Amino acid sequence: MTQDLVDRIYECSFAPELWPNIFDELAQIAGARGGFLFVANQEVLNWTASDSLRGGMQLFAAGDFYRRSQRPGIALAARHAGFIRDCDFYTDETMAADPLYRDILWPAGLGWCAATMIPLPTGEVLFLSVERERSRGPVEPAVVERLDALRPHLARSALMSARLQLERARIASDTLGSIGLPALVFDDRGKVLAANNLIESLSGVVYWRTGDRVTLRDSKAEVLFRQAIDTLRLAGLNVPLSFALRAPESGGAAMVAHVIPLRRTARDVFSRCAGVLFVSPVTLPDAPPVELVQSLFDLTAAEARVARHLTGGQTVEEIASGSGVSLSTVRTQVRGVLEKTGCRRQVEAVALLGGIASPRP
Repeated sequence: MTQDLVDRIYECSFAPELWPNIFDELAQIAGARGGFLFVANQEVLNWTASDSLRGGMQLFAAGDFYRRSQRPGIALAARHAGFIRDCDFYTDETMAADPLYRDILWPAGLGWCAATMIPLPTGEVLFLSVERERSRGPVEPAVVERLDALRPHLARSALMSARLQLERARIASDTLGSIGLPALVFDDRGKVLAANNLIESLSGVVYWRTGDRVTLRDSKAEVLFRQAIDTLRLAGLNVPLSFALRAPESGGAAMVAHVIPLRRTARDVFSRCAGVLFVSPVTLPDAPPVELVQSLFDLTAAEARVARHLTGGQTVEEIASGSGVSLSTVRTQVRGVLEKTGCRRQVEAVALLGGIASPRP
């Protein structure tokens, strides 16, 4: 074990794109083709791997092999603070019956590993493994000893990465709170990672559930919020979404909710922050600037102008006449405004837009 390798393991805490290089060095120690790690709860959440194993890991993650294979369960059940070998738990017959070996590893010429499991403070589990060609035979005990000497450093680096992600989530929510915006940071399953005290006090708008999850009491806003989370998770689209958020007891437009994606590097396996939900209070009954309306709700320039005219008290007919466009065009733009603001009726959009003011601490 060299100090240079240990130093670079810790460097991965801040530069996760360096993990594949570490896997390659671990593979050299183990006489293996490459290595990988993945973070999981009931499924694979994020992963990274040596270039030589990326194709296999893509199949593993996409094919639900985390649940189909016995190997992750064996590592969890072992509760061993070190590396374990698959040859200590598998026979040739059980390997042949395991879809991970049968469908991925053996066809690729692989079939022996040394792996370890590391619990994370975020509630997930990290699995790290080096994969050896089947023709070379099982990983030797002496190799496991060398890997075990590195495991404390690998575990500390992983734990540091996970804690840094939680700290970034807390800083994001607290920063928005410092300028008067109630906010929370959520992962790609909608679990809350951090929340400021402003949003925690909105009991009439946000309902806190078990398992660090929230539900918006406005049923329509809740549907839009879940759709936004699904969009971030499934489609990976970095498109912000804004919609009206009402207090159920009043039935009126209380504030504007915004869902903003958090970008991460492609190989940042510990990044669990998917997005931020923050709300802008509705306060002053005055027509907002076009630029503010457009940026809040992702409106087109034409839709933003129509929204402002509506807020100023003009009818659809008056807007069409004053703008020199057809009545049908204005009505189409009004429908776009209603859809993007999450309002059902024109009067609701007017009430919502007429109350937008710049947030204050």
